[in-house]
Amino acid sequence: MSDALDIALRLGAVFVVFLVLPLVIGQTEHKVMAHMQGRLGPMYAGGFHGWAQLVADGVKFAQKEDVVPAGADRRIFQLAPAVALLPYLLVLVAIPIGPHNAVGQDLDAGIFFVLAVMGVGVLGALMAGWASANKFSLLGGLRTAAQLLAYELPMLLAAASVAMAAGTLSLPGILDAFQWWWVPWQIVGGLVFFTAGLAELQRPPFDMPVADSEIIFGAYTEYTGLRFALFLLAEYAGIVVLCALTSVLFLGGWHGPFGLDGLGWLWTLLKTAILAFGVIWLRVTYPRLREDQLQKLAWTVLIPLALAQIALTGVVKVVIS
Repeated sequence: MSDALDIALRLGAVFVVFLVLPLVIGQTEHKVMAHMQGRLGPMYAGGFHGWAQLVADGVKFAQKEDVVPAGADRRIFQLAPAVALLPYLLVLVAIPIGPHNAVGQDLDAGIFFVLAVMGVGVLGALMAGWASANKFSLLGGLRTAAQLLAYELPMLLAAASVAMAAGTLSLPGILDAFQWWWVPWQIVGGLVFFTAGLAELQRPPFDMPVADSEIIFGAYTEYTGLRFALFLLAEYAGIVVLCALTSVLFLGGWHGPFGLDGLGWLWTLLKTAILAFGVIWLRVTYPRLREDQLQKLAWTVLIPLALAQIALTGVVKVVIS
């Protein structure tokens, strides 16, 4: 196979995953929330088990008028949804889903690449809040910036612990070096990474930037139709990326338990799906944190835990050496 064809096939596979998995997560969220909260509507749309709910949502968004506020910065306002969505497509290029280099592109500094690009996605919310000419939207954008500053650091520190253990920044390299006995002593870092990722995605209970009871819908208040749908799609794409990264860094990715590595990419998808269910379950179960509680959790709990995890990793590496 030529190099050009190999690259085209890899990019095509990444694009298909980007188009399909976020929609699957969205449909699953409808169904899980319907069961957990007794919501009847999503269980009847289209007949059998509400299979057409996602289609109905898409048609609804497509039919709504695309409104741009008169006082808005029109170009920034229209560009913000794309800035929020596209970084997750770039991140998927670097996440390995199976053995034998089953990845869009193996990068030497893969961890830093994916974390940096995920941080760019938050700029979409900042742009939307600033360009909307709406005080509530601006307040939501400022909360997004504060949340990014607080939770980017513990997320990076937790990922650095795994890189120390594996001795490489490459994501496929980390999986090649992975050992199952890593899981118990890296679990704290995994929890910190997952929690900080939820906060960066502004998922409940960390959804203060879109607190409907306080600031309507935050940075997205003035958006309608397909532009609003792109922000929702970016959220679901972020869930896929966060869960896939967590499974790769802390749960062994395509490695199966008891030496059952033959299923390859199916293990990665299974672990990602279980974590995505956990994201939905957290939304249904826990109430929204206050803004001060949100910041306190990051600076007084998650960062010390991430630093302790790095110290533990250093001790284990020295002992093994």
